[in-house]
This record gives sequence, structure tokens and C-alpha cells, in this order.
Amino acid sequence: MLNTGIANQISLAKSTNPQKCNILAYVTDTDPQGLNVRSGASTSNTILGQIPINETVQVIGAAGDWVQITNASDGFQGTGWVFVSKLGLTTLGYGTNGVNFYATTSQQSQKVGKIPANTPVKLLGCQRDWAQVEYQGIKGWLLREDQCGAALTSCS
Repeated sequence: MLNTGIANQISLAKSTNPQKCNILAYVTDTDPQGLNVRSGASTSNTILGQIPINETVQVIGAAGDWVQITNASDGFQGTGWVFVSKLGLTTLGYGTNGVNFYATTSQQSQKVGKIPANTPVKLLGCQRDWAQVEYQGIKGWLLREDQCGAALTSCS
């Protein structure tokens, strides 16, 4: 008899083709235990450790509502998966009237809005060095040079 939990994990692993990313973000999860880091992109995967709020992580992959992280500034050390909704980033643009965000991962695509400098935004996903974010209900993509993945310090 096949263990359906293992079968589901194997199925997910085969069907999940993570999008490669290379951005920084910070933990926004307010759980006093920290953000759970899992062995795969599912709540059924093993918890490998936790990362405290405001710590910076490198996001190296994305699959659905999950991102693969590594290089946490504190807490869990290694590589694992977290809910993307538990991460955020801040815009750069110091000394300007804000940063543009785009409909797709191209500066030639339509600009969907402007976000003020030094503004926290919700992370939705990533693709290469672009971050998909939401600001005031509008979803779009931020260039790497307009992103700050540190919660407690500026990236200027």
C-alpha cells in the first residue's frame, strides 16, 4: 500500500518547476517562533527551522505561493521553502519621486504605477532579479535596483 503523503510530496516535487530568482527580502511573519522554513513547497513538508521577523533572506526560486530561500541573516541556516506572503521588501528611490513598477519583467512593458521611495511592499513572487509586488492593491514588477531587502536599515 502506497503512503499517499509521500506520493503527494513526490508528485509536487515533480510538478513543481521552480522559477529561478535572485532577490533579497525580509521576514514579515509576526509569529514569535519565527517564520517556518520547510523542506519543500508545501505545509506537509518537514519544518527545518525558523527565521525571526525582519531578518533578510536571499530568494533563489519561486513555485506558486512558495519561495525557496537561503542565506538568512539570522535563525535557520541552509536552504528551504517559505510562504511568499510572509516576506516583504522596501522600495529604493531615495532623493526621487519614487520608483516605477511594471506590468511584466521588462522596462519596455507598461508602467502600472509609481511607489514612493522607502515604502514597504508585499512580495508576491519573483523571476530572475525582478520582484513581483503589490502596492495599494496594484500588482506589478520591480527592478532589482529599485528593491531593498533589509527591514531595519536603508539600502542606499
